[in-house]
Amino acid sequence: MKSSNLFMVYLKLSMTAVFWGGTFIAGRITGQYAEPFSSAFLRFAIASVCLLCVTIKIEGKLPKLTGSQWVKIIALGMSGVFAYNFFFFKGLQIIEAGRASVIIANNPIIIALLSAYLFKERLTPVKLIGIVLSISGAIFVVTRGDLQTLFHSGIGPGEACIFGCVASWVTYSLIGKSAMNELSPLVSVAYSAAVGAVALFIPACIEGLITDIPHYPARAWAGFIYLGVFGTVIGFVWYYQGIRSIGPARAGQFINIVPVSAVLLAFIFLGEPLTLSLIQGGIPVVIGVYLANRPAPPGPLPFAAQQPRNSTARKRSDSVIPAISGRQSP
Repeated sequence: MKSSNLFMVYLKLSMTAVFWGGTFIAGRITGQYAEPFSSAFLRFAIASVCLLCVTIKIEGKLPKLTGSQWVKIIALGMSGVFAYNFFFFKGLQIIEAGRASVIIANNPIIIALLSAYLFKERLTPVKLIGIVLSISGAIFVVTRGDLQTLFHSGIGPGEACIFGCVASWVTYSLIGKSAMNELSPLVSVAYSAAVGAVALFIPACIEGLITDIPHYPARAWAGFIYLGVFGTVIGFVWYYQGIRSIGPARAGQFINIVPVSAVLLAFIFLGEPLTLSLIQGGIPVVIGVYLANRPAPPGPLPFAAQQPRNSTARKRSDSVIPAISGRQSP
């Protein structure tokens, strides 16, 4: 690959991480004006329309799905869009964007642990060190440096919601490993985004979306558009391009930029303080995620991995990406 093309790939991946970091700030802003389900619906109403258009352009049409594929898409939509985004917007109504981003940065850690248990994926000593570092840092951030808080008062409702994000995204990612054996990542994300938007509509109406929507200020609409277009559509497309250009292992390293950019953007645009506990806990989280995501050295594969059904399925299963979180995701 030419150096100029490689530079553009790295630039797009870096900007994607910044866009996903910005979703925490946008979510914090929209939470001042809209309820959680309403914010989530508007985000994915915008995103799903754009993603379906991108799918038609790239795939040539909207692919037809089988019954079993629809079951997986619905599960993806309900976990990665419906549940994740309710917890995301509810949590950001309560706690700071920077703290939320550091907690959600542990998504890859939990996925790695469950993948090792469910799919027998290898956990090297370096990955285990990374897992311990990341979880320890997250605990330090949640307790604001006072570990006795866990034993005296537990965690607050805001932190509980953000941990709900982690659980929802882990579920989405593990289901995605199966769904993307049969469907491209673009189709999986576009369809699950549309399913999630449809599911979010009724709860959003119950919250008062129809009566509230004419009164949302321009600042709120800017947040919804940012979340839908930059935090979801452009972020997904650029990340997917990065995976195709340099592979999922190298592209995945850029996820480490997300919590850093979120903390800095929250400081710049929201005036959130850079507390000592946030910095002290955030550094081991970033280092831990980096170590846990390093590609493992070659070694013997499990029997199932030695005999993939076909090369296309294997390539697609390698492309499970955190496109909807704002994510890592966000």
